[in-house]
Amino acid sequence: MKEKVLRDHLVDLLSGRGAHVDWKASFSDVPSTLRGVRPSGLPYSLWELLEHMRIAQWDILEFSKNAKHASPDWPAGYWPATQAPPNAKAWDKSVKLFAQDLEAMKKLVASSKTDLFLKIPHGTGQTILREALLVADHNAYHLGQVLTVRRILGNWK
Repeated sequence: MKEKVLRDHLVDLLSGRGAHVDWKASFSDVPSTLRGVRPSGLPYSLWELLEHMRIAQWDILEFSKNAKHASPDWPAGYWPATQAPPNAKAWDKSVKLFAQDLEAMKKLVASSKTDLFLKIPHGTGQTILREALLVADHNAYHLGQVLTVRRILGNWK
């Protein structure tokens, strides 16, 4: 019973429910003309934030599931090569992959077959619980930046 409650709380946390705007709202209705704009004084665009979040989340998920996974080089491998998406399809693909990986992490956490507390065999002491919290924390941090960029660009309520 307690474990089910923990799993439900983790899924809610990963979904963005509670203390912050969910990721879907954060990335919806962004005009293509603003996706690659770095506001004055900030070192990133919405595209760079989206891609960074996608890559980091994918890396954490893959590490959690796959002993043969090799993480990208830090920090260059965790950020896109360009300030703006090459086209609208690239933006849409990044949003879709982000959603798929987030759902996969939520499914992993929700499954009673997943031992949240067992050390990941190929890790250095990490557990699925720790990795899920890392995804939630990392996403929440950068979603705050996304909303800041959108506000500065005049594209948020």
